[in-house]
Amino acid sequence: MPLIQGPATALFSGSALGLSAAITPGPLLALVLAQTLAHGPREGAKVALAPLITDTPIILAALLLADYTAGHAPALLGITLAGCLFLLWSAWGCLRWRTDLAPAALSSSPGSIKKGVLANLLNPAPYLFWMTVGAPMLIRAGETGWATVVCFLGGFSLTVVGAKALAAVLTGRFGPMLGSRGYAWLMRGLGAMLLAYAALFARDAWAMLSALS
Repeated sequence: MPLIQGPATALFSGSALGLSAAITPGPLLALVLAQTLAHGPREGAKVALAPLITDTPIILAALLLADYTAGHAPALLGITLAGCLFLLWSAWGCLRWRTDLAPAALSSSPGSIKKGVLANLLNPAPYLFWMTVGAPMLIRAGETGWATVVCFLGGFSLTVVGAKALAAVLTGRFGPMLGSRGYAWLMRGLGAMLLAYAALFARDAWAMLSALS
């Protein structure tokens, strides 16, 4: 566990962990890119805001229920299964995207914030991170004062959101260079990525179910 001795080290540790979480391929990052390609960088950036909405209850749950969850695998199993279904639904949306449907997609309500919140809430990764890494570090930070806690949370949140928002901006800027056919293939690639994550979630769920039986 990174050493936290005060606000400065807490800010560095939080930012480093946030950057790692932001650039690691995952469902939320794939959704950021998919929404950017379908609706523009503004909508992709909205998806990137999801951790600011979802992480507060996740952090509280991690701090209050870490011991309970460790002894009750069915709770995590349910989250994993729900995440798998949501990823399958998101993948289907990417795979059926066509260039001739692009104008309709742009004129429809993208629901980016709602999709981002669902993707993050139904993704076991934030729960596992905060219960196994984040919560212990927050407890360590709390031993040196509230300023250290604020620096850790602030560094993490700003970095994880900022990096994903930057990905949306860069995708929006350089994406048009792909052309309409490139857009379609990239959307299909993102759909395939989401399918792969759904398969991983299903594998994890099967492992959890096997352990329970």
